[in-house]
Amino acid sequence: MTEFFMNLGMNYEWAWFVSTICGILLIALPLMLGVAMIIYADRKIWAAMALRRGPNVVGPFGLLQSFADGLKVFLQETIIPSAANKGLFLIAPIITFTVALLAWAVIPFNSGAILADINVGLLYVLAISSLGVYGVVIAGWASNSKYPFFSAMRAAAQMISYEVSIGFILICVVLWAGSFNMNEIVQAQKGTVLGFINGFVANPLLFPMWVLFLISGMAETARAPFDLTEAESELVAGYQTEYSSMAFALYWLGEYANVLLMCTLNAVLFWGGYLPPFDWAPLYVVPGFVWLLVKILFFFFIFSWVKATVPRYRYDQLMRLGWKVFLPMSLLWVVLVSGWLMLTRYGGAV
Repeated sequence: MTEFFMNLGMNYEWAWFVSTICGILLIALPLMLGVAMIIYADRKIWAAMALRRGPNVVGPFGLLQSFADGLKVFLQETIIPSAANKGLFLIAPIITFTVALLAWAVIPFNSGAILADINVGLLYVLAISSLGVYGVVIAGWASNSKYPFFSAMRAAAQMISYEVSIGFILICVVLWAGSFNMNEIVQAQKGTVLGFINGFVANPLLFPMWVLFLISGMAETARAPFDLTEAESELVAGYQTEYSSMAFALYWLGEYANVLLMCTLNAVLFWGGYLPPFDWAPLYVVPGFVWLLVKILFFFFIFSWVKATVPRYRYDQLMRLGWKVFLPMSLLWVVLVSGWLMLTRYGGAV
């Protein structure tokens, strides 16, 4: 894209700047539209599983319901509690929303279709996703209310607990792919099993890590059955209890953008990303971003399915699963994967 603007007469610096802005908009605008539509899809899936109709009034089939809700919160008054820390109270949802968008910079939508093709892309995603806890903790503390504060403490413990196991899971992927670059990780999955199946998920040694990653992703994004930060029977609405208007909407947008990101990471790290399911020439006629979109929607359906059917965990169960099950298992798998690679790929050389 930089070359395109240079051909229009711009120097390199301006061409790079304009192309970067265009790349950001090409990701951010469809992502915001996608978030609005998956909120609608989420509500429709829940309704179908509860034998209800769901949104069906605003627009054809209720497709404009999310936009109507967005307009409603935009027109509402922003109420700030008198005892709240106003500066931190207002900046907290901005942090959550911004961090949710930043991680998309290194996601490969197709071969070469990536905003920032950096060598440490996976480390970047892990670092950025870790920052999301700040928006939640700051919101809970700045509200100066006990229920949001309890929720923020829960969120901090929950996110940290599952990020540890996610880190070890990602080490297994990096060891097998031999790179932290997201595009190279996708390419490493081409024909990885029997020379025909694209995706680490078909590898018997990495399949358990995908299962752990899927469940850890639900806990990391505080989705049911791990939505202990918003347990309405205990904490009202959790850390966002005191929020209204667009500040409340920013939390919703950030939450669903994070869910979409986790669905995308499942597809990119274990299911071949933009590659077709099988390494068969006719399947490559379909554009890569279409395959990626189909996989993202598949995982989002799983997230909604679980939320509609699985009862909420107790908090002690949540912590026990993270520290006593996922952490030891993921650590053991790092040893197994590295040992297997030393025996097979590197011939036992030290």
